[in-house]
Amino acid sequence: MIDDRPPAVRGGGAFSALARDGLTHVELTWIEKKLEHWIRFGRVAQDRILTRRTRVVGFRPGAVFAFVRWASNDFGTIVSRIDVVRAVAANEPYTTLPFVRPGGDILLKIEGWPKVQQVLAAIDAVEAAGVDPCDAAPDHWRHVHNRIAAGHQPRLYTVERHSAWLKRREIEG
Repeated sequence: MIDDRPPAVRGGGAFSALARDGLTHVELTWIEKKLEHWIRFGRVAQDRILTRRTRVVGFRPGAVFAFVRWASNDFGTIVSRIDVVRAVAANEPYTTLPFVRPGGDILLKIEGWPKVQQVLAAIDAVEAAGVDPCDAAPDHWRHVHNRIAAGHQPRLYTVERHSAWLKRREIEG
C-alpha cells in the first residue's frame, strides 16, 4: 500500500526533521555574479555549511531576519528581492517562501533592485538610530513595505518609536 500523504503528515522526511529542532531554516547560496542569497540581519541560531557555495542557517521562533535574493543571467539581473520575515513556532500559521523552511510571517516583501535598495537604506537608518533591525517593531517593517509599494518614502525609525514599541510589548506580555 502506498502512503500518498505529504511528509509532514506521514512522518519522516524534511518537514519532520525541521519540526524536531523547532527552527526556521534558510538556504543561502553564493555563486559570484550569478546567484546570491544572503541574510542582511537576524540572529542566527544554527549555521550548517553544506558545500563551498551553500549553507543553511536556522532562526528560533520569533526571530526577525532579512533575506535577500539576487540572480542574473547573461542579459542582466533577473531577480532582486528582499523579505523581512518573523520565524514561526510549531503549529503557528505561516506563509511559504522559497528557500525558507517551513516558511514564516512575512513582514515585508519587496521586488526590484531600486525598491530593494530603498529597503536596505531603511535598514541602515534603523542601525543608524542605534537599534538592531531584528529588534525593531514588526509594524515598522510592514510600514516600510506599504510605503515603498505605494511609491512613498518610509518614515524613519527613531529611538522614541523603538521605546514606544518596547513599552507596548511589555504591556501585551
